[in-house]
Amino acid sequence: MKNYKVIVNGTAYEVAVEEISAADVKTVEAAPAPVAEAPAAPAPAPVAAPAPAGGQQVTAPMPGTILDVKVTEGQAVKEGDLIAVLEAMKMENEIFAPCDGTVAGLAVSKGASVDSGALICSIQ
Repeated sequence: MKNYKVIVNGTAYEVAVEEISAADVKTVEAAPAPVAEAPAAPAPAPVAAPAPAGGQQVTAPMPGTILDVKVTEGQAVKEGDLIAVLEAMKMENEIFAPCDGTVAGLAVSKGASVDSGALICSIQ
């Protein structure tokens, strides 16, 4: 046996280590590591048709992912109605209608990634 002094985080420990010969060492052949399948590439988000010009445009206040779209094209909305739910930084942000009108066009769908200022829909 050999004695050693080891210092860990300022605390001293005395450790005894037994010496063994090469003949005493047993080797175990390691099993091959399992091969993990490559994850499937996510499907690209569908490209939505641009919303018609004019009217009030509702845009994303920050980059994130659209978790849900609560309106459909042609649906009448009142000011304050929920338009969509945007996930950003692990928080759900509700996007509300800024005015009364009719949803003239949706520019996003559920699961789409959006940048800050990206068009969500247009209300006329």
